[in-house]
Amino acid sequence: MSTRLRGRTGLRPAILIGVLAAVLGCWFWWHVATGAPQVVPLSEVSPAVVDKPTAAAGDATASGGDPAAGTGTIIVHVAGAVARPGVVRLPQGSRLHEAIAAAGGGTAAADPDRLNLASVLEDGQKVLVPERGDPGPAEPAPGESSGSTEGGAGGSGAGGSGSAAGGKIDLNTAGVEELGTLPRVGPVLAQRIVDWRKQHGRFKTVEELDAVDGVGPKLLEALRPLVRV
Repeated sequence: MSTRLRGRTGLRPAILIGVLAAVLGCWFWWHVATGAPQVVPLSEVSPAVVDKPTAAAGDATASGGDPAAGTGTIIVHVAGAVARPGVVRLPQGSRLHEAIAAAGGGTAAADPDRLNLASVLEDGQKVLVPERGDPGPAEPAPGESSGSTEGGAGGSGAGGSGSAAGGKIDLNTAGVEELGTLPRVGPVLAQRIVDWRKQHGRFKTVEELDAVDGVGPKLLEALRPLVRV
């Protein structure tokens, strides 16, 4: 009796283990079959699915090509009689007076009344704030960029009071805009020439240009036939 009982008792766990192993085996192979990656032929891929990332990549390229593109900002060059001449970033649709304020405001010698302070700025435009007594037109043409300033300023500077009959520019009467038309003399160096004239008085000789920071012997030789005192 006891032998039969022990036999039946040992048989039941074996059966349970066998059933459990069969269930686990079925579950494992079902999981492997359903978890395998599904391969879809290229012909069945919807065009709409392909177009979406392409459009997103195009938008990213467009926004990354230009720092100001798609951000609603413009880049403007502010020069002349301002506290901090240079390039400023402004919201699109900004007015001229906002560009001057972004450059630290006008200096004590600035003559902002010669400008249309309410004019709307464009990307790449150059703003030249004149000083009182500067000859020539003060406001550049709308949309004038830094790349075309030299040509445009040269046309107006030829008729200013700083130019002699022979075409030479007078170092003692020319303003920043007219000095900026000289070769290799940009608005920054032109402003330094005007500042030196204010601090030390009139130029007595053309050679005194060498005392201005940024004017070396080579530049002086290039400017000598183009300027006078």
